[in-house]
Amino acid sequence: MIRFSLLDQSVRFADVSAADALAGTMEAARLADRLGYHRLWVSEHHASRFLCGSAPEILIAAIGAHTRHIRLGSGGVMLPHYSAYKVAEQFAVLSNLYPGRIDLGVGRAPGGEMRVAAALSAPHPPSFREFPQQVAELVGYMEGSLTDPRLSPEPSGDVPVWILGTSPDSAMLAGALGLPYALALFINPQADPGLTDLYRRHFVPSAQLAEPYVMLATTAFACDDPERAELLRKNYFLNIARLLGGSAQPAISPEASRDIGFTEREAMIIGAQARIAAFGTPDAVREKVLALAQAFGADEVMISCNAYHQHDRLRAIELFANSMTMAEAA
Repeated sequence: MIRFSLLDQSVRFADVSAADALAGTMEAARLADRLGYHRLWVSEHHASRFLCGSAPEILIAAIGAHTRHIRLGSGGVMLPHYSAYKVAEQFAVLSNLYPGRIDLGVGRAPGGEMRVAAALSAPHPPSFREFPQQVAELVGYMEGSLTDPRLSPEPSGDVPVWILGTSPDSAMLAGALGLPYALALFINPQADPGLTDLYRRHFVPSAQLAEPYVMLATTAFACDDPERAELLRKNYFLNIARLLGGSAQPAISPEASRDIGFTEREAMIIGAQARIAAFGTPDAVREKVLALAQAFGADEVMISCNAYHQHDRLRAIELFANSMTMAEAA
């Protein structure tokens, strides 16, 4: 049985304040908890005009106080900026606050421009090459096999460490360490099922995981009607093109995007994204998401639905849950 989860990136569109964007994340989390989503992860991005979730460990702590059942985690902590020991301490504390509900997802990406990476890890450069060793240390601390120095407090129960990635290196590392693998398809829409096959071929059972476990993260917007879905689809990709293209222009609303066309450069930026994103009525989105899950052999699908308007975002979360009958399964 496939599980379904939610990724939230604390998106700040137009004149929405950072406080309102973070409040929107809290509202989405409460809704996802009620609807039976398996987990909710928050991301780490820095120096962004659109994304204000720069401290996932703090957001997780806040969300935990307002939810009851849903698992909470980082999607993910950009480990090369930090010491494995410090990250282990943070998530050990979280696991004591919310026992049995915490995931620790880590990635190697800088989470922003290289000058931001340098600022985060100053006075030392970020340790991208040491990422595999950092992950091994992190697992050791969380599992208790690495005890010098000891964690205080000790983790409460199991805190799964996940590898987030988009490349063969991340797939092979997750497999070699016996960790669950989250493939960010919405970041690398060119990825193919060969990556998850590679992960399974390299998988070695570990104390954390006896068998491979794959999560597929993708964009999914369910809408009440096809016309609204097409408008949100166009609006989403216009804003994505601006974000990825480094434009200084602000995000635009769905209403404002009706009469705006894509430039040739924008069309090239979002071409592959458009092929893997699921937009449409609940049935159409369900069909596409399940097809992707089957193609990649996913045990779990995590959806991202960063709509311009909060009401569109919440409605998409609700419609997707209802189409997958999560409420009945929760």
